[in-house]
Amino acid sequence: MNIAIVGIGLIGGSIGIRLKETKFCEQVIGVEKSEINQKKALQLGLVDQIQTLDEAIQSCKAIILTIPVDSIMVLLPEILDKVTDQVIIDMGSTKSNILNLIQDHPNRGRYVAAHPMAGTEYSGPEAAIPNLFKEKMMVYVEAFRSDEDAFEVADAITEQLEMQTSFMTAEEHDMHTAYVSHISHLTSFALALTVLEKEKSQGRIFELAGSGFQSTVRLAKSSPDMWTPIFKQNRTNVLEVLEEHIKQLQHIYEKIEQEDYDAVHKWIKKSNKIKRIIK
Repeated sequence: MNIAIVGIGLIGGSIGIRLKETKFCEQVIGVEKSEINQKKALQLGLVDQIQTLDEAIQSCKAIILTIPVDSIMVLLPEILDKVTDQVIIDMGSTKSNILNLIQDHPNRGRYVAAHPMAGTEYSGPEAAIPNLFKEKMMVYVEAFRSDEDAFEVADAITEQLEMQTSFMTAEEHDMHTAYVSHISHLTSFALALTVLEKEKSQGRIFELAGSGFQSTVRLAKSSPDMWTPIFKQNRTNVLEVLEEHIKQLQHIYEKIEQEDYDAVHKWIKKSNKIKRIIK
């Protein structure tokens, strides 16, 4: 069978590399609106050939959507209108709005909602890397709504990527990703702007920025084209997690302002409990 990847960036390109390595399918077809990215994807060997979306729907058994979530909202209903027995796999970072959009579509069963919890701060075809997904988590959302054979195709691809699996409802997924993924990016964007605003000497930033700062702020290099739609689609959960985050920052601001360093110590020690979960 042939597999199409719509959007050949970090995620799509890394899937292409792995599927070509394992020879899981006959051909990996790329669907990409940017001519520059088309050429890069072919030169880097991420895909075997480039086709239009309509051509890919006709020639491929599975179509994997690795484009920004606002683009998925536009394309997914159109693709479902055209499929027969093909499998459509959406790998976007938010799910509730997408699932609500196509919940009554007659071809809903051919669609599998999935989210690979993997990535880097880089984007574009050149960001694609081998083994990006190895030992990471693939979250399936409302998998019970997908046809059994459609899910089997999606899960076979997940196995090729050497990923673990988890199952959630759309509400669970969007809430949890807001807390463990989306807030990390929001914090990194804000930290980058804080430093850029207050530290006018870029040379001093370069000289003094240690590994702690670099690891915390690296996500600020992430694509606004990807993350703005995520914050838009997951607005309610993002606002909730931001409210809690601001509350924590306000708390530590007040304790330092009051020179209550016993409280600061307790605050940090309490945060250390994360070591029980993340090593």
